[in-house]
Amino acid sequence: MVNTLWLVRKLGDFSSQMVEEDDIVVLIQDGVLRFPTRKGWFACLEDVQARGLNIPPSLCKSYEEIAELILKSKRVIVW
Repeated sequence: MVNTLWLVRKLGDFSSQMVEEDDIVVLIQDGVLRFPTRKGWFACLEDVQARGLNIPPSLCKSYEEIAELILKSKRVIVW
């Protein structure tokens, strides 16, 4: 079970200090322009591919995987 799933569309005013240890962050839309370097941070595979970025598959989650995370999370926050 995931405590909080953060779906981050752009990073401008997003503060990673709000993310707790059991949380997962998925960078989506323009958020994928930042490389997911922290534990528990991922990029949306389809958004990465659409932008022609080179992020390893191990750091990506597909739409299907993101949907599963939404169902398994206690709380979902879209930023």
